[in-house]
Amino acid sequence: MTLSSGLTWLGVVPDDNDGGDGNRSTSQQEDIYMTDTNPGMVMCAKLGRLAPRLEKPPFPGPLGQRIFEEISAPGYELWKPQMTILINHYALNPADPETRVLLRQQMEEFFFGENAQVDETWETPEQAGPAQRKK
Repeated sequence: MTLSSGLTWLGVVPDDNDGGDGNRSTSQQEDIYMTDTNPGMVMCAKLGRLAPRLEKPPFPGPLGQRIFEEISAPGYELWKPQMTILINHYALNPADPETRVLLRQQMEEFFFGENAQVDETWETPEQAGPAQRKK
């Protein structure tokens, strides 16, 4: 939404201030606007939040442009392990044109499909910390 001031409102994101105690408060929020000083943010369709955008489209064509416009850099990083799983599980050859078509179809589903957005409680392995063994 472009405001009368010429700024584009991107949404509301939690304030990352932890108050010095290591506990982040998600009750505090701030409005984020895209300006000349903040052009590198995108409302990520995969993560469901505002995040840094990719520096350029990941590849040419309409899908690459759509990913550039709607997926953040952290959201795009989630595709890489998924792609590796697909290649290894199905013994795909990435140099094969048919494989590239299949991977782009899977990529589109991964980013924009019906259940594409990650769950709010999802954490990266770094955020989750070491795995706990069940006793």
